[in-house]
Amino acid sequence: MIQNRLKPRVLAQQVNEQFISIDNKFLRTFIDLFKKPEAVIIGYIDGTRKKYIDVLQYFAISLTLAGIQVFLMTTFFKEALDFSSGFAEGFNTTAPKTDNPFTNLNLGDLTKYQSLIYIFTVPFSAFGTWLTYYLLGERTYNFTEHLVINLYYYAQYIIITAVLSILFLLFRLDYLIVSTLVTIPTIVYLFYVLKRIFKNTFWETFARFLIVMVIYVFSMFIIMIFAIIIVLISKQL
Repeated sequence: MIQNRLKPRVLAQQVNEQFISIDNKFLRTFIDLFKKPEAVIIGYIDGTRKKYIDVLQYFAISLTLAGIQVFLMTTFFKEALDFSSGFAEGFNTTAPKTDNPFTNLNLGDLTKYQSLIYIFTVPFSAFGTWLTYYLLGERTYNFTEHLVINLYYYAQYIIITAVLSILFLLFRLDYLIVSTLVTIPTIVYLFYVLKRIFKNTFWETFARFLIVMVIYVFSMFIIMIFAIIIVLISKQL
């Protein structure tokens, strides 16, 4: 027999403890990933896993927020996802309408697969940081531990992007331009995370960061091409 049955008050208390309370793990993890990311990430790698949210759970929360963002965008802000507008118009003018596969493609088609793109991006990004530091003789962390570093980074990146994107859409700002501007500080944030974790000098970190970004950009190019192919095939089917 169930002694303590679930009631709305019990569920509300659980939500408050996990996500709303000022001393909850989510808020502490989110704030400390800005203030001292090495404490969160290295602490998890070293086995200290009670103070902050588990890396997979934190990444799952970020994907949930991204899912909410996609739902709002595809339901209430469809005009913001018009792939034929702005700088993306070139895709629709590269070939005659009858032969151009991009004619009916809009940003919403890719946005539907946003969470999958995030999931596939993390291993590529982890490979970039691991390979860079491995080739330079800094082999403190193995590939799995670099995966943890990138999972925490991407979770933070996704949360920031999702929340800001929703706010910008509510104010009817141009989504493509604003999302591009949001990307800049999140890239700088990766530089900050790497510097705090590996404790290199500014210029040493900068050199490593450039190599990581080259690998990252190349990987993202492959992922985006792959995603566009999947979208086009699904539209044809």
